[in-house]
Amino acid sequence: MVLSSYLPYILQKAKEIREEKKTLKLHTVDYNGTDYWGSINFHHPAKFDTIAMDPEMKNTLIEDLDRFIAGKEFYSRVGKAWKRGYLLYGPPGTGKSSLVAAMANYLKFDVYDLDEGGSMQFGFKKLLIGTGNRSILVVEDIDRSFESVEDDKVTLSGFLNFIDGLWSSCGDERIIVFTTNHRAQLDPVLLRPGRMDMQLHMSYCTFIGFKMLASNYLHVQEHQLFEEIEHLLEKVQITPAEVAGELMKHKDADLALQELIKFLQNKLTSILL
Repeated sequence: MVLSSYLPYILQKAKEIREEKKTLKLHTVDYNGTDYWGSINFHHPAKFDTIAMDPEMKNTLIEDLDRFIAGKEFYSRVGKAWKRGYLLYGPPGTGKSSLVAAMANYLKFDVYDLDEGGSMQFGFKKLLIGTGNRSILVVEDIDRSFESVEDDKVTLSGFLNFIDGLWSSCGDERIIVFTTNHRAQLDPVLLRPGRMDMQLHMSYCTFIGFKMLASNYLHVQEHQLFEEIEHLLEKVQITPAEVAGELMKHKDADLALQELIKFLQNKLTSILL
């Protein structure tokens, strides 16, 4: 009696230990090999602790992921496939790819990168069926993936119907992430409830995001130049990638921040001209 009640706990703990030690994989389409997916070890350093995004949005996402992982009984009870859909949208360089990596590292999920080129051809159904459990399927630039419908192309409707139907019934604990630089150009059929469970706007760099980057790259939490940078960021649209690029140029915090101010001032000048 004691053993039967304790055994599930032991099995769950063993599963958690295996997942913690798991080497994550990045799967990409292998057009020249015998298998549809080729894989390499996934060692992206992005984590939620270091990613530059709105803290409230970050916490909301983490809470949503935690509920999803703990939802096995719930999904079974309500008769829904154990999957979750996210849309990441915003200008290039705002951290969409890094956020996917942070999600994968947090969940210990493999990543399947379904590019918008050849993988949308005839074999896409076999590709999708070949994805494993506890994984993130990434469809980048969804607004460009179905721009032209040709005889050998998959339509958006066909793709989404397959995702909702057969793919959903072939596994558990699956996340699908769509990314786009142009949300306004998306077909409304993609955004309907049940497909995009959460939409996250990846915006230009805010002062809060800058402070996170400054902490990551320069190990400074406060600095006399921060006030001037805050004022400039209110007037200039700049991506976190651009800010990171400037901060990486100097190890010395004073020099790096001074150069960032010059960069922001030049941006502002070009806007005013």
